[in-house]
Amino acid sequence: MIGHPLGENSSRTASLKTEVFQDNLEKSTWHYHNNYELSFILEGTGKRIVGDSIMEFHPGDMVLMGPDLPHVWISDRSSSGLTSRTLEMVYVQFNGEDFAGKVTSLPEAEGIRMAMEQCAGGIQITGETLDRVSEIMLQLPYLNPFDSLLSFLRMMDLIGRSESNLKLAGNDYLLSRFNPGNRRLAAVHDYLMKHYREDIDLDKLAKVTHMAKGSLCRYFKSTTGITVFDYLNRIKIDLACKLLMDQELSVLEVCVDSGFNNLSHFNKQFRRVTGLTPTIFRRQFQGLSVR
Repeated sequence: MIGHPLGENSSRTASLKTEVFQDNLEKSTWHYHNNYELSFILEGTGKRIVGDSIMEFHPGDMVLMGPDLPHVWISDRSSSGLTSRTLEMVYVQFNGEDFAGKVTSLPEAEGIRMAMEQCAGGIQITGETLDRVSEIMLQLPYLNPFDSLLSFLRMMDLIGRSESNLKLAGNDYLLSRFNPGNRRLAAVHDYLMKHYREDIDLDKLAKVTHMAKGSLCRYFKSTTGITVFDYLNRIKIDLACKLLMDQELSVLEVCVDSGFNNLSHFNKQFRRVTGLTPTIFRRQFQGLSVR
């Protein structure tokens, strides 16, 4: 499963993180972060999941995503590219707070404001805008910080003023996604999203939230109505539902990719949450197109 671990080639400023990602499968997971992100695929094919949007990706695919939006790139198992890599991309991450008050308050930054407003659920950049933005983006990893910033602002302006952007995650998903009411719940959600493929250690989770283990469990259930481990299962099953849309993945591969190490346990938990077995769920949605 492919996401966005830090690449080897990067240039960092106070405002931007520009990196080239090159790697094979099993390097990262379904995840989110509090930055905006613009990603451009150079090599590889597979499925791109952004929120509840599941689409094919190919070289030339470009998306802009808002903060706290779960996403992952899942490369084809049988990639036949020019190299052994299954994914290569250039991406830029930036903190919205750096721009909201410093850049977007300027009247000349209307296009940048529009881009940031449009991409809460992710947008795919297409058409002439894709051609113009991708040409600039390919240069970013090799520019000095000042020139990189100027080029980035130009790209955001082009994206914000484009009429060919395609919306990704749906409105219902954005309204229903996890929205922590306080820092402790946010810390739990963040930890589980990052470590759902591991055995969750309640002692470590308690340290993250600065609470005693027992107090954390009681607080989480009283606040959300479910236990920490029930919530963890929901994160895993949410991803599994999306992975099952890919007919090329076996149920066992979906089981492992979504953080379960036992097929029987996966089947039991999947049915508990969805009311269906993974196989029946896949069959039910087999004829549906994904967004």
